[in-house]
Amino acid sequence: MELTFILFQVVVALLAIATYFIHRRVTFFKSRGIPHDTPHLLKGNMDGLGRTRTIHQIVQDFYDKYRNSKVPFVGFYFFQKPAAFILDLELAKHILIKDFSNFSDKGLFYNEKDDPISAHLFNLDGPQWRTLRNKLSSTFTSGKMKFMFPTVVSVADEFMTVMHEKVQQKPVLEIRDLVSRFTVDVIGTCAFGLQCNSLRDEKAEFLQFGKRALVDRRHGSLLTGLMMSYPKLARKMGLIKTATHIQEFYRRIVTETVTYREKEGIRRNDFMDMLIDMKNRNEVTLDNGEVVKGLTMDEVLAQAFVFFIAGFETSSSTMGYALYELARHPHIQDKVRAEIEEVLEKYNNELTYESTRDLKYLNLVINETLRLYTIVPMLDRMANKPYVVPGHPKFVIEAGQSIIIPSSAIHHDPDIYPDPYAFRPERFTPEESANRPAVAWLPFGDGPRNCIGLRFGQMQARIGLTYLIKNFKFSTCPQTPDPLVYDPRSTALSVPEGIHLKIQKV
Repeated sequence: MELTFILFQVVVALLAIATYFIHRRVTFFKSRGIPHDTPHLLKGNMDGLGRTRTIHQIVQDFYDKYRNSKVPFVGFYFFQKPAAFILDLELAKHILIKDFSNFSDKGLFYNEKDDPISAHLFNLDGPQWRTLRNKLSSTFTSGKMKFMFPTVVSVADEFMTVMHEKVQQKPVLEIRDLVSRFTVDVIGTCAFGLQCNSLRDEKAEFLQFGKRALVDRRHGSLLTGLMMSYPKLARKMGLIKTATHIQEFYRRIVTETVTYREKEGIRRNDFMDMLIDMKNRNEVTLDNGEVVKGLTMDEVLAQAFVFFIAGFETSSSTMGYALYELARHPHIQDKVRAEIEEVLEKYNNELTYESTRDLKYLNLVINETLRLYTIVPMLDRMANKPYVVPGHPKFVIEAGQSIIIPSSAIHHDPDIYPDPYAFRPERFTPEESANRPAVAWLPFGDGPRNCIGLRFGQMQARIGLTYLIKNFKFSTCPQTPDPLVYDPRSTALSVPEGIHLKIQKV
Protein backbone atom coordinates (compact mmCIF):
# COMPACT_ATOMS: atom_id res chain seq x y z
CA MET A 1 0.00 0.00 0.00
CA GLU A 2 2.84 2.35 0.97
CA LEU A 3 4.69 1.56 -2.29
CA THR A 4 1.54 2.29 -4.31
CA PHE A 5 1.18 5.65 -2.57
CA ILE A 6 4.82 6.51 -3.29
CA LEU A 7 4.41 5.56 -6.96
CA PHE A 8 1.25 7.67 -7.12
CA GLN A 9 3.14 10.66 -5.73
CA VAL A 10 5.95 10.16 -8.23
CA VAL A 11 3.47 10.02 -11.13
CA VAL A 12 1.68 13.15 -9.90
CA ALA A 13 5.01 14.96 -9.52
CA LEU A 14 6.12 13.95 -13.03
CA LEU A 15 2.80 15.07 -14.49
CA ALA A 16 3.08 18.39 -12.68
CA ILE A 17 6.61 18.94 -13.99
CA ALA A 18 5.57 17.98 -17.54
CA THR A 19 2.51 20.26 -17.36
CA TYR A 20 4.62 23.17 -16.14
CA PHE A 21 7.23 22.58 -18.83
CA ILE A 22 4.61 22.38 -21.61
CA HIS A 23 2.84 25.47 -20.22
CA ARG A 24 6.11 27.41 -20.40
CA ARG A 25 6.60 26.30 -23.99
CA VAL A 26 3.12 27.24 -25.20
CA THR A 27 3.21 30.63 -23.44
CA PHE A 28 6.69 31.46 -24.75
CA PHE A 29 5.58 34.34 -26.96
CA LYS A 30 2.81 35.57 -24.68
CA SER A 31 5.32 36.12 -21.87
CA ARG A 32 7.51 38.14 -24.25
CA GLY A 33 4.78 40.26 -25.81
CA ILE A 34 5.37 38.87 -29.32
CA PRO A 35 2.29 38.71 -31.61
CA HIS A 36 1.13 35.11 -32.07
CA ASP A 37 -1.89 32.83 -32.38
CA THR A 38 -2.93 30.91 -29.28
CA PRO A 39 -1.57 27.40 -29.82
CA HIS A 40 -3.25 24.05 -29.36
CA LEU A 41 -1.65 22.23 -26.42
CA LEU A 42 -0.19 19.48 -28.64
CA LYS A 43 -0.58 20.64 -32.24
CA GLY A 44 0.56 24.21 -31.70
CA ASN A 45 -0.36 26.20 -34.84
CA MET A 46 -0.22 23.09 -37.04
CA ASP A 47 -3.88 22.14 -36.83
CA GLY A 48 -5.10 20.22 -39.88
CA LEU A 49 -1.65 19.09 -41.02
CA GLY A 50 -1.85 15.75 -42.79
CA ARG A 51 -5.66 15.75 -42.76
CA THR A 52 -7.15 18.89 -44.28
CA ARG A 53 -4.19 21.22 -44.89
CA THR A 54 -0.72 20.94 -46.37
CA ILE A 55 2.23 22.52 -44.60
CA HIS A 56 2.30 25.03 -47.49
CA GLN A 57 -1.27 26.16 -46.73
CA ILE A 58 -0.62 26.44 -43.00
CA VAL A 59 2.44 28.63 -43.61
CA GLN A 60 0.62 30.71 -46.24
CA ASP A 61 -2.41 31.38 -44.04
CA PHE A 62 -0.21 32.43 -41.12
CA TYR A 63 1.89 34.71 -43.31
CA ASP A 64 -1.17 36.34 -44.89
CA LYS A 65 -2.60 37.07 -41.45
CA TYR A 66 0.49 38.88 -40.17
CA ARG A 67 2.38 40.17 -43.22
CA ASN A 68 1.12 43.75 -42.78
CA SER A 69 1.69 43.85 -39.01
CA LYS A 70 4.86 45.99 -39.26
CA VAL A 71 6.91 43.68 -37.02
CA PRO A 72 10.06 41.77 -38.02
CA PHE A 73 8.72 38.40 -36.82
CA VAL A 74 5.75 36.85 -35.06
CA GLY A 75 5.46 33.77 -32.88
CA PHE A 76 4.60 30.42 -34.42
CA TYR A 77 4.27 27.08 -32.65
CA PHE A 78 5.59 24.20 -34.75
CA PHE A 79 3.72 21.65 -32.67
CA GLN A 80 5.13 22.53 -29.22
CA LYS A 81 8.28 24.18 -30.52
CA PRO A 82 8.13 28.00 -30.44
CA ALA A 83 9.63 29.49 -33.60
CA ALA A 84 10.26 33.02 -34.80
CA PHE A 85 8.21 33.30 -38.00
CA ILE A 86 10.12 35.83 -40.12
CA LEU A 87 8.15 38.52 -41.95
CA ASP A 88 10.87 41.07 -42.73
CA LEU A 89 13.11 40.21 -45.70
CA GLU A 90 15.98 42.30 -44.35
CA LEU A 91 15.94 40.17 -41.20
CA ALA A 92 15.80 37.05 -43.39
CA LYS A 93 18.92 38.31 -45.18
CA HIS A 94 20.71 38.77 -41.85
CA ILE A 95 19.80 35.23 -40.77
CA LEU A 96 20.71 33.52 -44.03
CA ILE A 97 23.77 35.54 -45.04
CA LYS A 98 25.04 38.50 -43.00
CA ASP A 99 24.85 36.90 -39.54
CA PHE A 100 24.99 33.29 -40.69
CA SER A 101 27.56 32.35 -38.04
CA ASN A 102 24.83 32.72 -35.42
CA PHE A 103 22.20 30.87 -37.49
CA SER A 104 24.15 28.02 -39.08
CA ASP A 105 22.13 25.31 -37.31
CA LYS A 106 18.59 24.11 -38.06
CA GLY A 107 17.60 22.34 -34.85
CA LEU A 108 15.90 19.48 -36.73
CA PHE A 109 15.64 15.88 -35.57
CA TYR A 110 18.28 13.38 -36.59
CA ASN A 111 19.67 10.33 -34.82
CA GLU A 112 22.94 9.07 -36.29
CA LYS A 113 23.08 6.16 -33.84
CA ASP A 114 19.60 4.61 -34.12
CA ASP A 115 18.40 6.19 -37.38
CA PRO A 116 21.59 6.79 -39.42
CA ILE A 117 19.69 7.51 -42.62
CA SER A 118 18.30 10.65 -40.94
CA ALA A 119 21.80 12.07 -40.27
CA HIS A 120 22.23 13.62 -43.71
CA LEU A 121 23.48 17.03 -44.76
CA PHE A 122 20.00 18.61 -44.74
CA ASN A 123 19.43 17.77 -41.04
CA LEU A 124 22.86 17.89 -39.41
CA ASP A 125 24.10 20.78 -37.26
CA GLY A 126 27.32 22.10 -35.78
CA PRO A 127 30.75 20.69 -36.64
CA GLN A 128 29.13 17.57 -38.14
CA TRP A 129 27.32 19.67 -40.75
CA ARG A 130 30.30 21.90 -41.44
CA THR A 131 32.70 18.99 -41.90
CA LEU A 132 30.32 17.06 -44.15
CA ARG A 133 29.51 20.15 -46.22
CA ASN A 134 33.24 20.66 -46.80
CA LYS A 135 33.61 17.04 -47.85
CA LEU A 136 30.71 17.12 -50.29
CA SER A 137 31.10 20.59 -51.81
CA SER A 138 33.54 19.38 -54.47
CA THR A 139 30.95 16.84 -55.61
CA PHE A 140 28.60 19.51 -56.99
CA THR A 141 30.92 21.86 -58.85
CA SER A 142 30.09 22.94 -62.39
CA GLY A 143 32.94 20.70 -63.58
CA LYS A 144 31.35 17.64 -61.99
CA MET A 145 27.96 18.61 -63.46
CA LYS A 146 29.51 18.85 -66.89
CA PHE A 147 30.95 15.38 -66.39
CA MET A 148 27.53 13.94 -65.45
CA PHE A 149 25.73 15.76 -68.28
CA PRO A 150 26.04 12.97 -70.90
CA THR A 151 24.63 10.44 -68.41
CA VAL A 152 21.51 12.56 -67.90
CA VAL A 153 21.17 13.07 -71.66
CA SER A 154 21.32 9.30 -72.25
CA VAL A 155 18.39 8.81 -69.85
CA ALA A 156 16.54 11.65 -71.62
CA ASP A 157 17.00 9.85 -74.95
CA GLU A 158 15.37 6.74 -73.49
CA PHE A 159 12.66 8.96 -72.01
CA MET A 160 11.82 10.30 -75.47
CA THR A 161 11.61 6.76 -76.90
CA VAL A 162 9.12 5.81 -74.18
CA MET A 163 7.16 9.04 -74.63
CA HIS A 164 6.76 8.52 -78.38
CA GLU A 165 5.48 4.99 -77.75
CA LYS A 166 2.99 6.15 -75.12
CA VAL A 167 1.70 9.14 -77.11
CA GLN A 168 1.09 6.87 -80.08
CA GLN A 169 -1.05 4.61 -77.87
CA LYS A 170 -2.86 7.31 -75.88
CA PRO A 171 -2.93 11.10 -76.43
CA VAL A 172 -3.78 11.98 -72.80
CA LEU A 173 -1.13 11.08 -70.24
CA GLU A 174 -0.43 11.74 -66.57
CA ILE A 175 2.69 13.88 -66.88
CA ARG A 176 3.76 14.03 -63.20
CA ASP A 177 4.17 10.27 -63.12
CA LEU A 178 6.17 10.23 -66.35
CA VAL A 179 8.62 12.96 -65.34
CA SER A 180 9.08 11.33 -61.93
CA ARG A 181 10.12 8.13 -63.71
CA PHE A 182 12.64 10.13 -65.69
CA THR A 183 14.17 11.73 -62.57
CA VAL A 184 14.21 8.38 -60.73
CA ASP A 185 16.20 6.84 -63.58
CA VAL A 186 18.54 9.85 -63.68
CA ILE A 187 19.20 9.80 -59.93
CA GLY A 188 19.41 6.01 -59.86
CA THR A 189 22.06 6.14 -62.57
CA CYS A 190 24.03 9.13 -61.24
CA ALA A 191 23.80 8.32 -57.53
CA PHE A 192 23.83 4.53 -57.54
CA GLY A 193 24.99 3.53 -61.00
CA LEU A 194 21.91 1.34 -61.37
CA GLN A 195 19.55 0.91 -64.29
CA CYS A 196 16.28 1.47 -62.41
CA ASN A 197 14.11 0.92 -65.52
CA SER A 198 11.37 3.12 -64.05
CA LEU A 199 10.53 4.53 -67.47
CA ARG A 200 9.34 1.13 -68.65
CA ASP A 201 8.27 -0.44 -65.36
CA GLU A 202 5.81 1.51 -63.24
CA LYS A 203 6.35 -0.99 -60.41
CA ALA A 204 10.14 -0.50 -60.35
CA GLU A 205 11.50 -0.59 -56.80
CA PHE A 206 13.28 2.75 -56.94
CA LEU A 207 10.15 4.52 -58.15
CA GLN A 208 7.89 2.97 -55.52
CA PHE A 209 10.26 3.57 -52.62
CA GLY A 210 10.99 7.10 -53.79
CA LYS A 211 7.29 7.94 -53.60
CA ARG A 212 6.76 6.12 -50.31
CA ALA A 213 9.71 7.85 -48.62
CA LEU A 214 7.80 11.14 -48.79
CA VAL A 215 4.57 9.77 -47.32
CA ASP A 216 5.27 6.73 -45.13
CA ARG A 217 5.93 7.45 -41.45
CA ARG A 218 7.34 5.20 -38.77
CA HIS A 219 5.11 6.73 -36.07
CA GLY A 220 1.79 8.51 -35.75
CA SER A 221 1.32 12.24 -35.24
CA LEU A 222 2.01 12.13 -31.48
CA LEU A 223 5.57 10.76 -31.68
CA THR A 224 6.27 12.64 -34.91
CA GLY A 225 5.27 15.86 -33.13
CA LEU A 226 7.53 14.92 -30.20
CA MET A 227 10.53 14.47 -32.51
CA MET A 228 9.86 17.81 -34.20
CA SER A 229 9.18 19.68 -30.94
CA TYR A 230 11.93 18.15 -28.81
CA PRO A 231 14.61 16.80 -31.19
CA LYS A 232 17.34 16.50 -28.54
CA LEU A 233 15.04 14.64 -26.13
CA ALA A 234 13.83 12.37 -28.93
CA ARG A 235 17.44 11.60 -29.86
CA LYS A 236 18.27 10.68 -26.24
CA MET A 237 15.19 8.45 -26.17
CA GLY A 238 16.51 6.62 -29.25
CA LEU A 239 13.48 7.49 -31.37
CA ILE A 240 13.60 6.72 -35.09
CA LYS A 241 11.92 8.82 -37.77
CA THR A 242 12.48 6.76 -40.92
CA ALA A 243 10.02 3.96 -41.66
CA THR A 244 11.63 0.52 -41.30
CA HIS A 245 11.02 -0.62 -44.88
CA ILE A 246 12.48 2.63 -46.23
CA GLN A 247 15.63 2.19 -44.14
CA GLU A 248 16.05 -1.45 -45.13
CA PHE A 249 15.64 -0.79 -48.86
CA TYR A 250 18.18 2.03 -49.10
CA ARG A 251 20.67 0.34 -46.78
CA ARG A 252 20.55 -2.78 -48.94
CA ILE A 253 20.95 -0.86 -52.20
CA VAL A 254 23.81 1.30 -50.96
CA THR A 255 25.67 -1.56 -49.26
CA GLU A 256 25.37 -3.82 -52.30
CA THR A 257 26.48 -1.05 -54.66
CA VAL A 258 29.51 -0.03 -52.61
CA THR A 259 30.58 -3.65 -51.98
CA TYR A 260 30.24 -4.62 -55.64
CA ARG A 261 32.14 -1.60 -56.94
CA GLU A 262 34.98 -1.97 -54.45
CA LYS A 263 35.30 -5.71 -55.06
CA GLU A 264 35.22 -5.47 -58.86
CA GLY A 265 37.13 -2.18 -59.11
CA ILE A 266 34.29 -0.57 -61.07
CA ARG A 267 34.21 3.19 -61.60
CA ARG A 268 31.44 5.19 -63.27
CA ASN A 269 32.53 8.73 -62.31
CA ASP A 270 29.15 9.36 -60.71
CA PHE A 271 27.95 10.54 -57.31
CA MET A 272 28.42 7.10 -55.73
CA ASP A 273 32.02 6.97 -56.91
CA MET A 274 32.62 10.30 -55.21
CA LEU A 275 31.09 9.03 -51.96
CA ILE A 276 33.21 5.85 -52.11
CA ASP A 277 36.33 7.95 -52.69
CA MET A 278 35.46 10.02 -49.63
CA LYS A 279 34.84 6.84 -47.61
CA ASN A 280 38.29 5.51 -48.48
CA ARG A 281 40.11 8.82 -48.14
CA ASN A 282 42.85 9.19 -45.56
CA GLU A 283 42.77 12.02 -43.05
CA VAL A 284 43.32 15.44 -44.63
CA THR A 285 44.29 18.63 -42.78
CA LEU A 286 42.62 21.71 -44.25
CA ASP A 287 44.20 25.19 -44.41
CA ASN A 288 42.28 26.19 -41.26
CA GLY A 289 43.81 23.28 -39.34
CA GLU A 290 40.66 21.16 -39.35
CA VAL A 291 41.29 17.44 -39.78
CA VAL A 292 38.82 15.84 -42.21
CA LYS A 293 38.40 12.09 -42.06
CA GLY A 294 36.79 9.79 -44.59
CA LEU A 295 33.04 9.13 -44.61
CA THR A 296 31.67 6.23 -42.61
CA MET A 297 29.37 3.71 -44.31
CA ASP A 298 26.41 5.21 -42.44
CA GLU A 299 27.33 8.67 -43.75
CA VAL A 300 27.52 7.29 -47.29
CA LEU A 301 24.04 5.79 -46.80
CA ALA A 302 22.54 9.03 -45.48
CA GLN A 303 23.99 11.24 -48.26
CA ALA A 304 22.98 8.81 -51.01
CA PHE A 305 19.46 8.71 -49.57
CA VAL A 306 18.96 12.48 -49.35
CA PHE A 307 20.50 13.01 -52.79
CA PHE A 308 18.04 10.53 -54.26
CA ILE A 309 14.94 11.88 -52.48
CA ALA A 310 15.78 15.56 -53.01
CA GLY A 311 16.83 15.15 -56.63
CA PHE A 312 13.93 12.87 -57.53
CA GLU A 313 11.05 14.83 -56.03
CA THR A 314 12.07 18.47 -56.50
CA SER A 315 13.09 18.13 -60.14
CA SER A 316 10.13 15.98 -61.16
CA SER A 317 7.68 18.33 -59.43
CA THR A 318 9.25 21.36 -61.08
CA MET A 319 9.11 19.74 -64.51
CA GLY A 320 5.53 18.58 -64.02
CA TYR A 321 4.25 21.96 -62.87
CA ALA A 322 6.18 23.75 -65.62
CA LEU A 323 4.49 21.59 -68.26
CA TYR A 324 1.12 22.19 -66.59
CA GLU A 325 1.61 25.96 -66.87
CA LEU A 326 2.96 25.75 -70.43
CA ALA A 327 -0.13 23.73 -71.40
CA ARG A 328 -2.31 26.50 -69.93
CA HIS A 329 -0.25 29.21 -71.66
CA PRO A 330 0.45 27.99 -75.23
CA HIS A 331 2.03 31.30 -76.28
CA ILE A 332 4.71 30.85 -73.60
CA GLN A 333 5.21 27.24 -74.68
CA ASP A 334 5.66 28.33 -78.30
CA LYS A 335 8.25 30.90 -77.23
CA VAL A 336 10.22 28.28 -75.28
CA ARG A 337 10.11 25.84 -78.20
CA ALA A 338 11.32 28.50 -80.63
CA GLU A 339 14.24 29.28 -78.34
CA ILE A 340 15.16 25.58 -78.04
CA GLU A 341 15.13 25.13 -81.80
CA GLU A 342 17.26 28.24 -82.29
CA VAL A 343 19.84 27.19 -79.69
CA LEU A 344 20.06 23.59 -80.92
CA GLU A 345 20.59 24.80 -84.48
CA LYS A 346 23.48 26.93 -83.22
CA TYR A 347 25.04 23.82 -81.61
CA ASN A 348 24.54 21.46 -84.59
CA ASN A 349 21.30 20.08 -83.15
CA GLU A 350 23.12 18.69 -80.11
CA LEU A 351 22.25 19.51 -76.52
CA THR A 352 25.50 20.19 -74.67
CA TYR A 353 26.31 21.52 -71.21
CA GLU A 354 27.33 24.83 -72.78
CA SER A 355 24.17 25.12 -74.92
CA THR A 356 21.86 24.95 -71.88
CA ARG A 357 23.26 28.29 -70.73
CA ASP A 358 21.79 29.87 -73.87
CA LEU A 359 18.29 28.67 -72.99
CA LYS A 360 17.61 31.90 -71.16
CA TYR A 361 13.82 31.99 -71.55
CA LEU A 362 13.51 28.34 -70.48
CA ASN A 363 15.47 29.27 -67.36
CA LEU A 364 12.96 32.08 -66.68
CA VAL A 365 10.16 29.51 -66.98
CA ILE A 366 11.90 27.20 -64.50
CA ASN A 367 12.49 30.06 -62.03
CA GLU A 368 8.87 31.15 -62.22
CA THR A 369 7.73 27.56 -61.72
CA LEU A 370 9.93 27.29 -58.62
CA ARG A 371 8.36 30.49 -57.31
CA LEU A 372 4.77 29.53 -57.99
CA TYR A 373 5.21 25.90 -56.91
CA THR A 374 7.79 26.06 -54.13
CA ILE A 375 8.44 22.45 -53.17
CA VAL A 376 9.95 23.14 -49.71
CA PRO A 377 7.66 25.74 -48.11
CA MET A 378 10.01 27.08 -45.43
CA LEU A 379 13.63 27.33 -44.36
CA ASP A 380 14.54 26.20 -40.84
CA ARG A 381 17.23 27.86 -38.75
CA MET A 382 18.13 28.11 -35.06
CA ALA A 383 19.89 30.85 -33.10
CA ASN A 384 23.11 29.85 -31.36
CA LYS A 385 23.19 33.03 -29.24
CA PRO A 386 20.57 35.68 -28.32
CA TYR A 387 19.99 37.99 -31.26
CA VAL A 388 18.48 41.47 -31.02
CA VAL A 389 16.77 42.27 -34.33
CA PRO A 390 18.46 45.34 -35.89
CA GLY A 391 16.16 48.36 -35.49
CA HIS A 392 13.76 46.45 -33.20
CA PRO A 393 15.31 46.24 -29.70
CA LYS A 394 12.16 44.67 -28.19
CA PHE A 395 12.33 41.74 -30.61
CA VAL A 396 14.91 39.24 -29.44
CA ILE A 397 15.49 35.77 -30.91
CA GLU A 398 16.57 33.72 -27.92
CA ALA A 399 19.52 31.29 -27.91
CA GLY A 400 18.32 27.88 -29.06
CA GLN A 401 15.10 29.30 -30.52
CA SER A 402 13.86 27.93 -33.84
CA ILE A 403 13.34 30.18 -36.84
CA ILE A 404 11.02 29.77 -39.82
CA ILE A 405 11.56 31.71 -43.03
CA PRO A 406 8.32 31.11 -45.02
CA SER A 407 9.82 30.92 -48.51
CA SER A 408 6.66 29.71 -50.27
CA ALA A 409 4.54 32.46 -48.69
CA ILE A 410 7.15 35.10 -49.58
CA HIS A 411 6.92 33.87 -53.18
CA HIS A 412 3.18 34.58 -53.10
CA ASP A 413 3.34 38.02 -51.46
CA PRO A 414 1.58 40.51 -53.78
CA ASP A 415 3.80 43.34 -52.50
CA ILE A 416 6.84 41.47 -53.80
CA TYR A 417 5.30 39.65 -56.78
CA PRO A 418 2.23 41.52 -58.11
CA ASP A 419 -0.58 39.16 -59.14
CA PRO A 420 1.37 36.34 -57.42
CA TYR A 421 -0.76 33.42 -58.63
CA ALA A 422 -0.30 34.33 -62.30
CA PHE A 423 2.39 32.50 -64.28
CA ARG A 424 4.70 35.14 -65.75
CA PRO A 425 8.31 34.09 -66.48
CA GLU A 426 9.31 37.69 -67.26
CA ARG A 427 9.39 38.33 -63.50
CA PHE A 428 12.89 36.85 -63.58
CA THR A 429 14.48 38.98 -66.25
CA PRO A 430 17.58 40.77 -64.88
CA GLU A 431 15.67 44.08 -64.91
CA GLU A 432 12.73 42.85 -62.83
CA SER A 433 14.89 40.75 -60.50
CA ALA A 434 17.02 43.80 -59.68
CA ASN A 435 13.95 45.59 -58.32
CA ARG A 436 13.27 42.92 -55.67
CA PRO A 437 14.99 42.30 -52.32
CA ALA A 438 17.96 39.94 -52.49
CA VAL A 439 16.24 37.10 -50.62
CA ALA A 440 12.82 37.33 -52.28
CA TRP A 441 13.42 34.06 -54.21
CA LEU A 442 14.33 31.12 -52.01
CA PRO A 443 13.52 27.76 -53.62
CA PHE A 444 17.10 26.63 -52.86
CA GLY A 445 17.61 28.70 -49.73
CA ASP A 446 20.45 31.23 -49.65
CA GLY A 447 23.79 31.83 -47.99
CA PRO A 448 26.35 29.20 -46.90
CA ARG A 449 23.60 26.69 -46.11
CA ASN A 450 21.81 26.83 -49.46
CA CYS A 451 20.93 23.64 -51.33
CA ILE A 452 24.21 21.95 -52.23
CA GLY A 453 22.61 20.11 -55.17
CA LEU A 454 20.95 23.06 -56.88
CA ARG A 455 23.22 22.85 -59.94
CA PHE A 456 22.33 19.21 -60.48
CA GLY A 457 18.60 19.82 -59.98
CA GLN A 458 18.55 22.70 -62.43
CA MET A 459 20.60 20.74 -64.99
CA GLN A 460 18.27 17.75 -64.77
CA ALA A 461 15.15 19.91 -65.18
CA ARG A 462 16.63 21.84 -68.13
CA ILE A 463 17.54 18.66 -70.00
CA GLY A 464 14.18 16.99 -69.38
CA LEU A 465 12.11 20.02 -70.34
CA THR A 466 14.25 20.74 -73.41
CA TYR A 467 13.71 17.25 -74.78
CA LEU A 468 9.99 17.24 -73.96
CA ILE A 469 9.16 20.64 -75.43
CA LYS A 470 11.29 20.04 -78.52
CA ASN A 471 9.45 16.80 -79.30
CA PHE A 472 5.90 17.38 -78.02
CA LYS A 473 3.15 19.94 -77.72
CA PHE A 474 1.30 20.00 -74.40
CA SER A 475 -2.26 21.24 -73.95
CA THR A 476 -5.06 21.02 -71.43
CA CYS A 477 -7.98 18.62 -71.75
CA PRO A 478 -11.14 17.79 -69.75
CA GLN A 479 -9.06 15.59 -67.39
CA THR A 480 -6.63 18.41 -66.58
CA PRO A 481 -7.18 19.54 -62.95
CA ASP A 482 -8.11 23.17 -62.42
CA PRO A 483 -7.42 24.18 -59.74
CA LEU A 484 -4.78 21.76 -58.50
CA VAL A 485 -5.63 19.99 -55.24
CA TYR A 486 -2.68 18.90 -53.10
CA ASP A 487 -2.26 15.86 -50.88
CA PRO A 488 -2.14 17.01 -47.21
CA ARG A 489 -0.24 13.84 -46.24
CA SER A 490 2.76 14.65 -48.42
CA THR A 491 5.64 16.83 -47.27
CA ALA A 492 6.03 18.02 -50.87
CA LEU A 493 3.50 19.55 -53.27
CA SER A 494 1.82 16.38 -54.50
CA VAL A 495 -1.38 16.12 -56.56
CA PRO A 496 -3.06 12.78 -55.66
CA GLU A 497 -4.92 12.46 -58.95
CA GLY A 498 -1.94 13.54 -61.01
CA ILE A 499 -1.75 16.07 -63.86
CA HIS A 500 -3.29 14.81 -67.10
CA LEU A 501 -2.36 16.64 -70.28
CA LYS A 502 -3.02 16.17 -73.95
CA ILE A 503 0.28 15.45 -75.72
CA GLN A 504 0.95 15.60 -79.48
CA LYS A 505 4.13 15.01 -81.44
CA VAL A 506 5.63 18.19 -82.86
